[in-house]
Amino acid sequence: QVQLVQSGGGLVQPGGSLRLSCTVSRTIFATDTMNWYRQPPGHERVDERELVASITGNNRPYYDHSVNGRFVISRDNAKNTVYLQMNDLKPEDTAIYYCNLGSQLTYYWGEGTQVTVSS
Repeated sequence: QVQLVQSGGGLVQPGGSLRLSCTVSRTIFATDTMNWYRQPPGHERVDERELVASITGNNRPYYDHSVNGRFVISRDNAKNTVYLQMNDLKPEDTAIYYCNLGSQLTYYWGEGTQVTVSS
């Protein structure tokens, strides 16, 4: 069973930065896509999670328009880890952030980590 272990998150003031990490329990293959989703407060269903950023095996990133220019996704295949550097955080970024691994039409989720942006 593939496991994704997340770290990072917490409370930060508007304009601040945080970095999320997600370590996979097996090698991240070149064909795998690593994703970060978030689930805002009041949105409880899994299908209400929003795709924030993703990165392919050839390091091609995608960003939702709401975070483009502020967030940076990266992957370190040697450490089986993907990162989400979040800068210039806004209150509307408050959510539970989930790491996701897409591998040959199978998807695995991390446990989620709370990010709260508030003064």
